Amino acid sequence: MFITFEGIEGSGKSLQVGMSAAYLERKGVRCLVTREPGGTQFGTAVRRILLDAEGPQRDPLSELLLYLADRHQHLQEVIRPALHEGITVLSDRYHDATRAYQGGARGVDPELIDGLAHMLGIRDPDKTLLLDLDPQTALGRARSRNESGGRLLAEGRFEAEDLAFHRAVRSAYLDLARRFPRRIHVIDGTGSPEAVFERIRLLLDEWLAPAS
Repeated sequence: MFITFEGIEGSGKSLQVGMSAAYLERKGVRCLVTREPGGTQFGTAVRRILLDAEGPQRDPLSELLLYLADRHQHLQEVIRPALHEGITVLSDRYHDATRAYQGGARGVDPELIDGLAHMLGIRDPDKTLLLDLDPQTALGRARSRNESGGRLLAEGRFEAEDLAFHRAVRSAYLDLARRFPRRIHVIDGTGSPEAVFERIRLLLDEWLAPAS
């Protein structure tokens, strides 16, 4: 299966990706953990451009094209080969992030986003876990994490956006969940990491029962 983890900055998705992979591997499910941007060497270079808080000005359309270029490379080099080998892929962000950030918050036409993705052969994942959390709480978490980890300038561009931006991202994510109810599952992101993972575990067991 191809499972993606989505959510606003500070929602806890990256931690839950790791916890999910460890759990599935204990159950005998072969997993590959990857991320966007940055799941390939090309993507790592693109990530520096996209997330650098002190980098050059990036027009929303230019930003969109960089994310799509990263995604195309990621699919060709990492995701499709792994799925072909029967490996379950867990990705920290994917195309819904572009729909939410560049579409919902930056104002890029959603039809343009999905039209370009279709032209590039970018497929949707099998399932998506959307970690949902109050934007003010999540943003505080994310900024604190970046400060303690020394990533404030290197990867803090989106955390530097105001609260209204993050509220728009969350709203767009929830709209996507209503649009794709069979694929996108909203997970309450409040509580301890263990409590959040327990909500996720129930779905993982349901989806991957034949392999467990």
